[in-house]
Amino acid sequence: MNSRINKQVEVRDLGLIEYKTAWDEQERLFATIVDQKLANRACPVDAQQLTPNYLLFCEHPPVYTMGTSSHAEHLLMDEAQLASELGATLFKIRRGGDVTFHGPGQLVGYPILDLDNFFTDIHHYMRLLEESIIRTVAEYGLKAGRINGLTGVWLGQEATGDENDGPARKICAMGVKASRWVTMHGFAFNVNTDLRFFSHIVPCGIADKAVTSLALELGHEVPLAEVATYVQDHMATLFEMELIGIQRGANRQSDSVALC
Repeated sequence: MNSRINKQVEVRDLGLIEYKTAWDEQERLFATIVDQKLANRACPVDAQQLTPNYLLFCEHPPVYTMGTSSHAEHLLMDEAQLASELGATLFKIRRGGDVTFHGPGQLVGYPILDLDNFFTDIHHYMRLLEESIIRTVAEYGLKAGRINGLTGVWLGQEATGDENDGPARKICAMGVKASRWVTMHGFAFNVNTDLRFFSHIVPCGIADKAVTSLALELGHEVPLAEVATYVQDHMATLFEMELIGIQRGANRQSDSVALC
């Protein structure tokens, strides 16, 4: 492990991007970090290179993803129907969780972090991701929280303890992968999302609870860039990150591994 830590996190806005393209970029950045960690093992401490961290924001065209805990029966249409009737694609991916939906109007965040730079505790990592969304929802005058035994961020009495908050409804789903304390995948925050797409799945395998969006709760749409700014700022506070330049549009391809 590198005894030197780097709390700088490069924020990149990928815009509206195909799921597979964003997945490939995640994999590339993830591999760059892991390769640097392995290279550092062969170096004396004073020659080791700091490992980078990234936070990617994006939207996706309609797509359903199935995590490693997915059950086939939670997808209510087959792949051909998804394509022909909904214009949606399907991917089986290596993240935790069950089936979920990504689409326009949803803020998707992919933190690709070397947790050796922050803390090595996946449970704590997930709770801080949730807290960053809870605090963002509060920026809009809404109360959100957690439900025992369920990952993600929820509105409603079961999450907040307020009997006036109504039934439970999920506003942000989460599913991550971590290897050698490097993370990928992340969260899907329903901001202006067309929630009808969720009717074709059992979202996250939870049949008895609803899905909501920021726009539905507020009665109007909200700029995604504004929401992303709140999320990244709350993440910076909670993780004690130093955020560095947001890049919009094309991805850089210059990331490289430094050898001692």
